[in-house]
Amino acid sequence: MNISKQTQPAGAHSRTGFTLIELLVVISIMALLAGLTIPVLGAVKKQQYLKTARAELEQIASALDNYKAKYGAYPPANPNNNPALNPLYYELSGVTNLGATSYQTLDSAATISATDFKTAFGAGGVVNFNSAGKNDEDATKAKNFIPSLRANRIGVANAYGVPVTLLITSVRGPDAGYQPVGAQEVNPFRYRYPGTNNPSTYDLWIDLSIKGQTNRLSNWSGQVQIIK
Repeated sequence: MNISKQTQPAGAHSRTGFTLIELLVVISIMALLAGLTIPVLGAVKKQQYLKTARAELEQIASALDNYKAKYGAYPPANPNNNPALNPLYYELSGVTNLGATSYQTLDSAATISATDFKTAFGAGGVVNFNSAGKNDEDATKAKNFIPSLRANRIGVANAYGVPVTLLITSVRGPDAGYQPVGAQEVNPFRYRYPGTNNPSTYDLWIDLSIKGQTNRLSNWSGQVQIIK
């Protein structure tokens, strides 16, 4: 039995790839999908920034309430009316005296001289500090009100010529160019006591710059405020 073999007509070619039109269609579809996906991912990332910063703000607020329960008042603010350069880190972490001229935080992460502290924060000293007395009853005992604070929650900036440690948000700016105290990736929580929005207590807030837009989270509003 003869089996005939079909032969390909002369000049015909087997198809081994995409045509130019098909490639253009695929590229167009991919570009369209990317255009739909990128804004969604950006919105999700923004919500993550806001959620993280809000949780950090509430942690500080809780520490402030515990501080008041111990000392009868909230920590002093900067009398120079610069809410970004405030002594919250030292007051909430607690300090111990290194001799008579300087302080070290109880977590041992920062030290500052008494002179520099006064220059930077306009305060004569730290309220929440260990002091020696004639006996144990006369001594004051500092307390760390934020013991779970991570290293990415503090940053160093210059306050009136003095390097100081500040409570910052872990999400940073997050825009790289946003530097409210002139230090890269240092975005501090702002603090005012007594508050303007909360005159009987304090104002605590953080501004996040996301794609050039300033988003304010605060203890006087549960909503995000867009600052123009």
